[in-house]
Amino acid sequence: MKNKRAQTLGISIIIAITIFIVGMTVLNILKPEITRVRDSANLDCQNTADFPAGISDGNKLTCLVADVVVPYFIIIIFSVAGGIITSRFLLW
Repeated sequence: MKNKRAQTLGISIIIAITIFIVGMTVLNILKPEITRVRDSANLDCQNTADFPAGISDGNKLTCLVADVVVPYFIIIIFSVAGGIITSRFLLW
């Protein structure tokens, strides 16, 4: 009980690991939905023809946004978990 800072650092590491595990679990739930949105029945992101035969510019932009959801989500998970650990180091 003498070193309370070390205890809070240990707890923050445990919380960061928990957030990381929950985030990766949510990511596994999110990836099939993104694949479903991009298939030919919904946005048809594989169709690269020009507009009259293919998809519009708005749909192409929506496909690009759907493509960057997973990397951004991973970056957010690492940022939150790292921020929790780093905030405890800054309090020392």
